[in-house]
Amino acid sequence: MDIVFLRGLRVDTVIGVYDWERRIKQTVVLDLEMATDVRKSAATDDIQDALDYKSVAKRVEHFIAESEFQLVETLAERCAQIIRDEFSVPWLRLTLNKIGAVRSAEDVGVIIERGSR
Repeated sequence: MDIVFLRGLRVDTVIGVYDWERRIKQTVVLDLEMATDVRKSAATDDIQDALDYKSVAKRVEHFIAESEFQLVETLAERCAQIIRDEFSVPWLRLTLNKIGAVRSAEDVGVIIERGSR
């Protein structure tokens, strides 16, 4: 299986458990690795035969921007479900970073894998 990746997708959203977090938008950063087979699209050079990473990015970006979850775990799980269901991705690894969640840490978030290769 081949991997199509998307790194550093930044989206502002309502995320968090504290009252002050529910009143503001915070930036989350999403990295994706998605299993696919690129042989057909490579042979035809046609986007219709490819996993369209721009469409994936737009769909996930819109979903995250409109969401208001408390936990990054919930947001990550919902994003993974959308990608697998709507784009027929059999396996993915999704990293979701909540910038600034812990003041003294460079990165905080979750990494999930769903499906099989």
